[in-house]
Amino acid sequence: MARLKQIGVATAALLAALILPIGALGVLYLLRGPTASWPGPTVKDALPLDELAHHDAVKLIPFLVVWVATAILLAGMLRLAGMGRLLAALVLLVGVGAWIYLLTGVSLYVVRGLSRPDILHGPAHVRAVYVEAGLCGLAGAVLGRRSRLGRGLSGRTIALLVGAAGLLDIVSAITPEIAERLRLVETVAPLPVPPLASAVVVPVGLVLLLTARGLARGKRRAWQIAVVLLAGSSLLHLLKGLDFEEALVTGSLALVLFARRDDFAVAGDPQASPRVLARLGVFAAAVYAYGVVALWLNQQLADRPFTIGFAMSETSEALVGLTLRGSSNIRGSFGGWFPLSVLLIGAAGAGSAVAAWLAPWRYRHRQEVRARRVARTLVASWGDDTLSPFVLRADKSYVFDPDERAMIAYTVVGGVAIVSGEPIGPPDRLAPLVREYIEFAHGRDWRVAALGVGERRLDLYAGCGLRALYHGDEAVIDIPSFSLEGRPIRKVRQAVHRLERAGYQADMRYAKDVDPLLRSELESILRQWRGREPQKGFVMTLDSLDRLEGNDAMFAIGRDADGAPAGFLHFAVTRSGSALSLSSMPRRAGTPNGFNEWLICGTIRWAVPLGFQEMSLNFSPFAAILDPQAELSAAQRLERHALLAMKSRFGFQLDNLLMFSGQFRPRWERRYVLYERWTDLPRVGVAALRAEGYLPFGGGRTGPELPQAS
Repeated sequence: MARLKQIGVATAALLAALILPIGALGVLYLLRGPTASWPGPTVKDALPLDELAHHDAVKLIPFLVVWVATAILLAGMLRLAGMGRLLAALVLLVGVGAWIYLLTGVSLYVVRGLSRPDILHGPAHVRAVYVEAGLCGLAGAVLGRRSRLGRGLSGRTIALLVGAAGLLDIVSAITPEIAERLRLVETVAPLPVPPLASAVVVPVGLVLLLTARGLARGKRRAWQIAVVLLAGSSLLHLLKGLDFEEALVTGSLALVLFARRDDFAVAGDPQASPRVLARLGVFAAAVYAYGVVALWLNQQLADRPFTIGFAMSETSEALVGLTLRGSSNIRGSFGGWFPLSVLLIGAAGAGSAVAAWLAPWRYRHRQEVRARRVARTLVASWGDDTLSPFVLRADKSYVFDPDERAMIAYTVVGGVAIVSGEPIGPPDRLAPLVREYIEFAHGRDWRVAALGVGERRLDLYAGCGLRALYHGDEAVIDIPSFSLEGRPIRKVRQAVHRLERAGYQADMRYAKDVDPLLRSELESILRQWRGREPQKGFVMTLDSLDRLEGNDAMFAIGRDADGAPAGFLHFAVTRSGSALSLSSMPRRAGTPNGFNEWLICGTIRWAVPLGFQEMSLNFSPFAAILDPQAELSAAQRLERHALLAMKSRFGFQLDNLLMFSGQFRPRWERRYVLYERWTDLPRVGVAALRAEGYLPFGGGRTGPELPQAS
């Protein structure tokens, strides 16, 4: 029964599509006489059967009223048939347009006696045909049923089409116009209009190319700009030389975008307006300053005395493209290239403003005191991963689930929202939180990535649409079973004996037991050890010795024979996982070789009776590839060579970390980078290096801790 109903509605819609346009023409014939005295312009060729009697024109107002009503009725029928906006718009634009085109051709055949082949070409010059088809298509786009993007054109496909339309604009502007069409335009438009339209089409095409990327990411602002520019581009193509083909393409694409308006819902940065206005102001000041200076220096080539008013007027005309082919007020080669240079500067300014308007949200990092308190509680209760304590760094923001029982720590670098480690909270809360976080990031046009994710969470992220790429291995020592016995660990054993004979002693203290004087000494060692090097680390390093307090951090201090601190190890304590995670290991210059190995062994002896199970050492990037004993493929050998070249060029400690941690015979646990698409990898890689401090201008802007708003 339902199937029959659908067939009946579809049949009625088809009959309506055939009958209503004929009825609209009939109504216009009836209204032609009573509305002849209406004010406003007329629409020629609206009644093609009366062409020989020169009665084919109708006043614009009744023409629009009749055809808007017809378009609404047709669109309403398609809505009852369950047709979506895009399909309804295309069906009415193409179907009704073709039907009206055919009716017009037959009418012209009757009144003019055209040959049959001319029936296909004659209606192309009847402007009313395009208006009528456009109104019907617009009604379908407005009144059709809402449908998801996945059921039709994809966002990337639409973005590619808009980019192609931008290229079409540029190509159309630089190719010669058809002389016959251009003469027709010049008979009804002022002389400057066609060249001005040709000049404006180029920047419109360039801006459409800029908006294509925003459309691919579902940005509302990109959609708004694209719809306006495509509609304007369609008009410009008609004004510059009756380019019906280009006008039809851009107009149809504007209609497609309008029909899919609900699929472009990503809001823009609410704080972007001041930046856009500032850029426009800077470029406007620059272009007029340039124009005044250039005209003053070349004033002998002008046909009138130099004044500020003349310079501003000449620059303004060049800026909008009126003198693109040369200024009549300036002689010589200067008059040829000056207008073009002004237009290019203006186009650069417009492009810069559009880029700022469409840019991802700027990340303003602020940590509220309450948010940090909740984060500490969750880390203490559920942070069982060895990287969990490092999410408490000051350069990270948090997303909590509605009940604040789970959290994700992240920062934003270069438009990439980087998650630090794994989400923290009850297992059943993590998947919804990750999906919420991805939606939160996409709503700000940020790419999503995660660093330092263990194998146990790969399925969780994969279920949320993220892909995994091997990043490296974390060295984890099993504390209860650790032993210095055996040949493989002899170098560590020798280091321990050497430091003990030299009188070095290990002093183990929780953060709460470090008095201000000792803390000052440790900070001095840290400053001397780091020197002028910026702090590195994001996923597995604390940003301050004071970041964790009480029993949440532990210091293993190595004292020389005189009892003075010679260096120390700073550990984060993972209470849920009964683990120690090494954060930093600074030492004074001149400490003996093997100092860190000895102190690590001393920490293990201290941790055994306290029930600690694991000690996490340094993370070794690409350890599986840098391992000299590993069997590698040809591609992996090439990757290993490139990594070692980066080490020598940029000073990355890659194989050094691997060799140091390998002395302790640890268990290697793989860590991964998570990302959304392959095309994101270059940007994600750069953002990760910046976040870790290996590239300049890294990390988000760190603000003060703010009190929680009531």
